[in-house]
Amino acid sequence: MDQGQLTTTVSLTGSDGRLNPAAVGWSRRPIVDTSGIVKAPHRVWGRTKRWEYWNVISPTHILALTVSSIDYAAVHEVWIFDRASGSAWTRAVTVLPARDVDLPANLNAGPARARAKDLEIDVDPLPDGGTRIRASIPEASFDVAVTRPADYDCVAVVVPWSKTRFQYTVKDVALSAAGVVTIAGVEHDVPAGSWAVLDHGRGRWPYDVRWNWGAGSGVSRGRRVGLQVGGMWTSGTGSTENGLVVDGHLYKIHDELAWEYDLADWRQPWHVTGGGLDATLVPFYNKRSTNNLVVVSSRTDQCFGHWSGTYDTPHGGLIAFDGLVGWAEDVHNRW
Repeated sequence: MDQGQLTTTVSLTGSDGRLNPAAVGWSRRPIVDTSGIVKAPHRVWGRTKRWEYWNVISPTHILALTVSSIDYAAVHEVWIFDRASGSAWTRAVTVLPARDVDLPANLNAGPARARAKDLEIDVDPLPDGGTRIRASIPEASFDVAVTRPADYDCVAVVVPWSKTRFQYTVKDVALSAAGVVTIAGVEHDVPAGSWAVLDHGRGRWPYDVRWNWGAGSGVSRGRRVGLQVGGMWTSGTGSTENGLVVDGHLYKIHDELAWEYDLADWRQPWHVTGGGLDATLVPFYNKRSTNNLVVVSSRTDQCFGHWSGTYDTPHGGLIAFDGLVGWAEDVHNRW
């Protein structure tokens, strides 16, 4: 069911700090104003979650950073993975209480920054609409410029669990990236033809939640293709975050999708189907991470690989794709 496309700027929250019903829907541009999320009255402390996650995949490396504030803590991560050797350089930090973290009120409204012991992250909007992402941890760093055409669609969705629990997500897939990654003093190019994906989030979350997320980027059969799929966390809300971006145009998929996979045997293909989509990820690496602080805990299986499949458009055209590099994940958070 199509919950409705948003075409003009709208506030995520009302004056009472609750979900603005007019914001519920999806858009091709990040037009939802989230500036009221941290200063609204009657805010339930501990439920507001804000983050920027960037992932860059080059022919030789996978780079990722997270800048986040989850009310009572700042949670950051930098991860650099050598695809040939399987070696990884990583630093994950939880800062209690949250401090030394800056997140813009709205996407691209300003920089995002994080500072913690042995970790620095800077995310800066560029005048041309792109983004510069930089991260540094002991023995490793990267500096990458992400290019975003002005007329390029994203998947932006407001997910309503209730008037007091809701999430605004922007998933931007198949963005061009180039720069450098430095490991132990040795520079490696992130060449043109590398791909970046953004997950921008602002909302108020339930304590216990589980989700699937998958993304893929590449050039397939002469077309630039970005795959964006999700599941579990949107179930029953009427909203979905599913779509296929082809040469900058979003085909929004309004159906909930069926996910088939086995975490005990993660190397087996992951299948995601529904709403005209039939997609398969063949993984080559599982970035598995766990964190258990008793009351707060998380478990992530993020399986990187290559997507292939087909999408039957509502107008009867069939889009086939293969060789998209990306991931599919299963996450369980108590936060």
